Amino acid sequence: MLCIVTQLIDSRYPDTMSTRPTMADVARAAGVSTMSVSYSYNQPTRVSDATRQRVFDAATLLGYTGPHRAARSLRSGKTNNLGVVLTEKLTYSFENPEARAFLSGIAEACLDTDTGLVLLPNSRIGVDLTRIRDAHVDGFVLWTTVVDDPVLDIVTATGKPACIQGGPIHPGIEFIGIDDEAAAHAIGTIGLARAQRPAIISFPRDRDRIADTVLGPEPENATFPVTASRLAGYRRAVVEYGFRWEDIPVAFAATNARTEGATAAHALLREFDADVILCTSDDLALGALDAGAHGVTGWDDSEAAEAAGLTTVAQSLYDQGRHAAGWVLGTLSSIPEAEWSVVARGSTTG
Repeated sequence: MLCIVTQLIDSRYPDTMSTRPTMADVARAAGVSTMSVSYSYNQPTRVSDATRQRVFDAATLLGYTGPHRAARSLRSGKTNNLGVVLTEKLTYSFENPEARAFLSGIAEACLDTDTGLVLLPNSRIGVDLTRIRDAHVDGFVLWTTVVDDPVLDIVTATGKPACIQGGPIHPGIEFIGIDDEAAAHAIGTIGLARAQRPAIISFPRDRDRIADTVLGPEPENATFPVTASRLAGYRRAVVEYGFRWEDIPVAFAATNARTEGATAAHALLREFDADVILCTSDDLALGALDAGAHGVTGWDDSEAAEAAGLTTVAQSLYDQGRHAAGWVLGTLSSIPEAEWSVVARGSTTG
C-alpha cells in the first residue's frame, strides 16, 4: 500500500511542496475523496480500514499532521479546553496548597477527557474580564469570588457551562462547596471550650482587601461569601458560649498567607491578650502559631496543619475541583455533595 501511495505522490507532486499540505492534497495523493480523509481523522468508523490506512500513509509522506485544530473548533464549536477563573494572581494557584489541590482535581478531570486547561486570572477588573469573555474554552470552573464580581455575569453571558467553588450562588452557574457556616460553628464550638478572650483571624471582607481589626463585624457585610459564612458560624458559637459578639476582635487579613496570619496574631495578642484564635484557613492559623498563639484552629486540613498538630476543618478541595470540572465537561450529570469534618488536634486539646 505504501508503495502505491508513493507512486501517486511522485506523479502528482513532482516538486517539493513549500506550503503546509491540506486535506485536499492528502485526498488527491491517496486517490480518495476529501470527505474520506475527514472521516479517517474525525469519524474513523465511517471508512474502511484499507481506506483509512491509505489516507494515513499519504499524510505521512506529505507531512500532513491532521485537520487544523482551530478550523475544526470553529466548525464544531468545541475547543477541548476548560477555563479556570481565579480571583487571585496566577502565582496563588502555585503557592497556596489549597489552590494547588483544587487545580490538581481539575487537571485530573481534564486528563480523563483529553481536555486542555486554561488558567484565567481575575484580579484586574478591566483586562482580565475581557480575557475571560474572549477565552476559547468550552466551559468554566471558578474559584470563589465576591457577590458583586462582574465576571459572574460575563461567564453566564457566554452560555457555556460553569461551576463555582465556594460561591457566591449565581443564576446560571453551578455551585460546589461545603456548608461553611455549619463547619465554622462546629469547629468554633471546639475551639472556644477553654476561651476567656477569643479572637478571629479572617479572610478579606471584600475585594479591597484592607487589613484591619474590627470588633464584632456583621458577617453579612462581607462580600466574599466564604468569609461571610464562616464568620456567621463563628458568631453562633461565640454567642452560645455566652460571649458578646460585639466584643470579639476580628482581624481581616489582606491575603490568605501565613505571614499575614502571624502579623494579625501578634496584634491580637498584644492588644487583646487573646487566648483562643479561630482562623478561616490553615495558612492564617499556622501564622498565628508562628506568633506564639495558643488555642488556634484552622481550615482545610493541609499537610502542614497535620504536622503542626492544628485543629482544623477537613475538606477535599481536590475532589471539589475534580467534580466541578467533571460536571462542566459533561462526565458528571450532577454535583456530588461536598463533605467536611472537624479534626481535633493538640492546638486545642493540649
